Amino acid sequence: MQMKEELPANIKEQLQKFQRNTTAYTELIREGGYMAPNKEIIIDAVTALLLGKNILLKGPTGAGKTKFAETLSYLFQQPMFSINSSVDIDAESLLGFKTLTYEDEKQVIEFISGPVINAMEHGTFLYIDEINMAKPETLPIINGVLDYRRSITNPFTNEIVTASKGFNVIAAINEGYVGTVPLNEALKNRFIVIEIPYIQGEQLKQLIVQNTKLEDEKLVDLFVKLSSDLIEAVAQGKISEDTASIRALLDACDLSKHIPAKRAIQRAIADKLEEDREREFIMSLAETLFS
Repeated sequence: MQMKEELPANIKEQLQKFQRNTTAYTELIREGGYMAPNKEIIIDAVTALLLGKNILLKGPTGAGKTKFAETLSYLFQQPMFSINSSVDIDAESLLGFKTLTYEDEKQVIEFISGPVINAMEHGTFLYIDEINMAKPETLPIINGVLDYRRSITNPFTNEIVTASKGFNVIAAINEGYVGTVPLNEALKNRFIVIEIPYIQGEQLKQLIVQNTKLEDEKLVDLFVKLSSDLIEAVAQGKISEDTASIRALLDACDLSKHIPAKRAIQRAIADKLEEDREREFIMSLAETLFS
């Protein structure tokens, strides 16, 4: 991966020395593919993880936070369990649950480990997506996992679980979106924060070429310009932040391989918005660029 080659020699050396304690769950080593807007982002994140710190990826929706976490999994060759947060997430979703099973024809109660316990016991990464979507009373369950104790008393088994070497938590947060809540300060203080901005310019062009079916170079350049205009409009307060989602832009690029670009933009970007004013703004830009 090109990103690995661009890392400083001392960081690459540390990555090469990183050894896992187990060969379990190698299928959870992700493929990566994140394209960083600057090398400092990846250097800082890798450094924090090498030091045993937890990192919080902070940025707008569609900026590539999950892809960045997957790339860290690839760079470390480290499996990564995942949690998708929501208001419904509870202790069982995080830690696991009890179930009835049979052993030597006798019915017994068995505990099935959840992603937190699995990641701790096997010394892998744990990714918590949209961490501020969870109810404030749920996440303190794992406070002890995130600080120097690196342990938790499993309420379902009363066992103390201590994290194995290699265990780290990577979380992602979208601030200010519907359904999110401010992250508790005690929780936030357990993370190193890494800002993940939208990529632009040549890097975005390369991302489009590598990750979509769009081959027309002129159209690719126009989509790069569209993205730049959307990001500028967000900065000026004309449209909401999620309008400039790179994920949505890539969807529009894929569609434009088969249908007119303006209609692709309408389907992938404009029609997702609730306000008529924002939809009209997007389609006005599309009309100007793709006339």
